[in-house]
Amino acid sequence: MNSQSDMAPSAFCLRSSAFETWRSSFWQYLQQKDVADGLKTASLCEDLRQWTSDLTTAVVKSCEAVGWVAAAKGNPCKRLPKKGQEYLGIDVMALPAACGDECRWPMPLAVFELENHHTDDRVAYSLWKVLCIRAGLRVVFAYRPDWEQGRQLVSAISRDVIGGMKPEERSAIDGQTVVVVGNRGEGETFPWGYFKFWALDANLGRFGKI
Repeated sequence: MNSQSDMAPSAFCLRSSAFETWRSSFWQYLQQKDVADGLKTASLCEDLRQWTSDLTTAVVKSCEAVGWVAAAKGNPCKRLPKKGQEYLGIDVMALPAACGDECRWPMPLAVFELENHHTDDRVAYSLWKVLCIRAGLRVVFAYRPDWEQGRQLVSAISRDVIGGMKPEERSAIDGQTVVVVGNRGEGETFPWGYFKFWALDANLGRFGKI
């Protein structure tokens, strides 16, 4: 999936984690031909409305495949006493499946924001928003036409959001926080050439490519 040279230092290693469990399911879903064709076409045409819609479905299906209950626009959730689609204004929220006499109001397992806007501040807002949520996994998706712009985006939101935190605020961030940037993937294999992942190291206050 990634070459050894692309791997980040061990501080960013998220193997055997909620993130890796979900990402494995995400990759599997994306490799279905109809799913891959739709997302590739949307990426190449920069049809970001369709890209976001297809990607939302992919996130929901990948969450459900690992046994989570997902709430998203067009995918109402019945896990909580209050039925809904976008809880707390979050694009996709994953909750534990009901089991016996478990809590009626469980904390979310994962939250996902899918931001297709071209300004860095809109993506920074999505990152800030998920950091305000108590969840074991927080993922922000964004789109940029090429990888250089993607790297610049991650650098900018890291500086503006994470860099603005006090050390004690960063150390209080628990769970995993990941930024996923999609692009047109010209000449690259789908889905690996179309999505790159960066994980937050709260101690260092920066994102590392994984």
